Amino acid sequence: MIKYKLVCKNCDLLFDSWFASSKEYEKLKKKNFLSCHNCNSKKVEKDLMAPKILNNYKSKKIEKKTFKEKHIDKKIREYQNFIKNNFDYVGENFAYKARMIHYENKSKRKGIYGTASKDEIEELNNEGIKTEMIPWVEDKKN
Repeated sequence: MIKYKLVCKNCDLLFDSWFASSKEYEKLKKKNFLSCHNCNSKKVEKDLMAPKILNNYKSKKIEKKTFKEKHIDKKIREYQNFIKNNFDYVGENFAYKARMIHYENKSKRKGIYGTASKDEIEELNNEGIKTEMIPWVEDKKN
């Protein structure tokens, strides 16, 4: 398979198209089967293309990115473990339970965590109930 950047000479639309081979492109072009999907013109030509080359510098950069992502993932998991060990899970009832704790005024109550929508979090914050959203990474141990 080969990908060419094509340009319509009628409407100047630039688009990509895949062909089985360069010979296949030539064959379709010769039979006038190539057309612009914008204006349906048959005046479609190959445009200039730059090949994608992955050099050693870029591959090292990709490895660093992967390392950074792993480090961030590890930190998130550490926070999750702390939360799981020190807070009560309330599931989908987070907003309701947070209001109960806040308005009952029980100061020696264990913190909670669970699921809430952005709107619910905003409403809680507007009511003076301090809440935070954190990213949550699901365990993928199958």
